[in-house]
Amino acid sequence: MIVTTSVKPSEKLLAQARKLSEELGVPLIARRNATVRKLVGAQDDQRVIVATEEGVRFYDGKGTQPDTPLFYHPSMALVRVKRLRTGESDPLIAYSGCSRGDAVLDCTAGLCSDSLVFAYAAGEEGSVTALESEPVLHAIVSEGLATYESGLPDVDAAMRRISLQCRNHTDYLEQQPDNSVDIVYFDPMFRRPVYESSSIGAIRTVANSGALLPEAIGHAKRIARKSVVLKEQYGSEEFERLGFLELPSRKSTKIAYGVIQVGEG
Repeated sequence: MIVTTSVKPSEKLLAQARKLSEELGVPLIARRNATVRKLVGAQDDQRVIVATEEGVRFYDGKGTQPDTPLFYHPSMALVRVKRLRTGESDPLIAYSGCSRGDAVLDCTAGLCSDSLVFAYAAGEEGSVTALESEPVLHAIVSEGLATYESGLPDVDAAMRRISLQCRNHTDYLEQQPDNSVDIVYFDPMFRRPVYESSSIGAIRTVANSGALLPEAIGHAKRIARKSVVLKEQYGSEEFERLGFLELPSRKSTKIAYGVIQVGEG
């Protein structure tokens, strides 16, 4: 894998590319006039990260859509936050019991879509720590959270409040003291993929596809003051395997939430 830039990069963009190169431990290659397709084809693993003025783009020539880059975007989280801004409810916020001032730990950050919803709901008084174990995905999302502009200052502020760390969640959970956060959240890659989801399909080649460990859930219950929440496919066997109560969901959706209440919330 290499890091490069758009054609004729600014000094700011070059600095960003150098930072990504150092963070990921991969070479920074001058773009010159080479096409992305040519750069991808020249790499053994066919992976290229391109720093552009519009954001960081990741290309995987071995993916199902090699010419379609992965980049940070809030996806449906922006729609959900807009609904919260008008006083509407959100299932995740309701099921988790999240309220202003809460400390939330998102153990499987991905694109940080649910982290953004939590960050808005918890407000300036709250905190959201998001963990992403995969360095490439962490790098892309870190840059996105720091630079993406939605056009809504309060939404952008919520985005900037997310503390994204490149950590394995089981190791991190083990090190946390009892009752140290309000909510612990898991949204792992589904055991049975929902291929209609374009946003999830785009990260499948770089995301951690490992199943959740009962050990991680045990630590989550230990450190949470309110609830531990799992997002999975409707009817998934993971809810029962990991000890979650699957909650009712809309018939039109293929996802469901499972909750373990550990406190009065």
